Amino acid sequence: MTSPERMLDTDICVIGAGAAGLSVAAGAVQMGARVVLVERGRMGGDCLNAGCIPSKALIARARAVAEAARWPELGLRGAPPVADFARVKNGIADVIADIAPHDSPERFRSLGVEVIEADARFLDRNRLMAGDRIVTARRFVIATGSRPALPPIEGLERVVVHTNETIFSDRMQPEHLVVLGGGPVGVEMAQAHRRLGSAVTLATSGRLLPTEDPELVAVVRDRLLAEGVVVLEQARAVAAAPRSTGDGVRLHLAGQGSVRQVVEGDQLLVATGRRPVTEGLDLAAAGVEVDAGGIRVDARLRTSNARIFAIGDCIGGIDGAAPQRFTHMAGHHAGIVIRQALFRLPARVETRAVPRVIFTDPELARVGPTEAEARAMHGDIRVLRWPFAEVDRARTEGRRDGLVKVLVGRRGRILGAGIVGEGAGELLQSWELAIREKLKIGAMAGLITAYPTRAEASKRAAGQAFTELLFGSRSRRLVRLLLRLS
Repeated sequence: MTSPERMLDTDICVIGAGAAGLSVAAGAVQMGARVVLVERGRMGGDCLNAGCIPSKALIARARAVAEAARWPELGLRGAPPVADFARVKNGIADVIADIAPHDSPERFRSLGVEVIEADARFLDRNRLMAGDRIVTARRFVIATGSRPALPPIEGLERVVVHTNETIFSDRMQPEHLVVLGGGPVGVEMAQAHRRLGSAVTLATSGRLLPTEDPELVAVVRDRLLAEGVVVLEQARAVAAAPRSTGDGVRLHLAGQGSVRQVVEGDQLLVATGRRPVTEGLDLAAAGVEVDAGGIRVDARLRTSNARIFAIGDCIGGIDGAAPQRFTHMAGHHAGIVIRQALFRLPARVETRAVPRVIFTDPELARVGPTEAEARAMHGDIRVLRWPFAEVDRARTEGRRDGLVKVLVGRRGRILGAGIVGEGAGELLQSWELAIREKLKIGAMAGLITAYPTRAEASKRAAGQAFTELLFGSRSRRLVRLLLRLS
């Protein structure tokens, strides 16, 4: 018989203390629920310790170096800064340490959460073993996140491989960093390290940023090339080996046809994707179904066990869509679960107006489908554009590259928007709201935007929908008629 002190009954038991799990735990306990939170590693998860926070801190420091390189064109003089790589990494650690108390066990215990720092596994459909405690709960929430997935490359186990989990703690600056993977992490880290003084080669088996609109990606690619990043697209890694001299890696790449090449560097960063963390949970005992994409859930984030939700990076796609592994979606998922678990309100995951930002310089941001996706879904669409080169604020700053691109369906409904340029992630928010509220393009064209701001590009792009109507021959004839009659 299990001793009573080992038994723990609660309203909600959350497994995983990353962005998704912490949001559920904090929200639920402050609304009066009894909450148990189980975490076997570091509180804050990937976002705090090896993802969003350290990567953006590194990007900020790299941007400062790049801004100094622009001084001559702005009429400024001074010695360009040189990166002290160890101090840069120490600064990133300081940023993490500054935020960590907000996600700490002590803070959550102060809120009233029972925090168990241990492994977790399900005993059956209704019970969880957490360390030496057996937990029963009205609802379980699995929020165990994801981790980097290493590709099956011959010899990869023979070389030192960095992922996002290790790259931020290495104080040694690479002389030549080889980045494998052309997704957001690979592209962001390639640019940041190049700006901090490393030679960088980025190799990807497909095209750069393959899920994004090629017209917008071209602007990012041009900047990478201009800054000296060597970009190898359609270059699949087939073998890896240590360099013949010194530390480092020799990567063998296969291109189209029989084209092959070898790239050497002293550090290798693999950023080819992520896989959900589900091992050790014994989900089969809980009756929770898992497939290659992660834990299977419906649009309300319910698993095959009605007592258990799954949220964040550990789940697969919803309604046939690809998984959306963003920290902001983890927070959204948490709200969906709280509404159902505490208030019994039906709630579904938003899939139509989900923003995404790639924090390169220039930034690339999108909400809704790409142009190709929109044409496949809706057939005939209108594409509206406005370049930042035609915006006075961009001219004053000398940062003219990029554009706003808007997709409009029948009857003027806004389907999607993509922006590449300075501050694209901030400018995207108005388009997200427009899509979520099902506004038509006229609402955006009618905005009064402060001058001079980059938001003018959004208004101008929307206004393109009415150019022919306002300035075409029919409009001119009508104006002449009205003037004669007045």
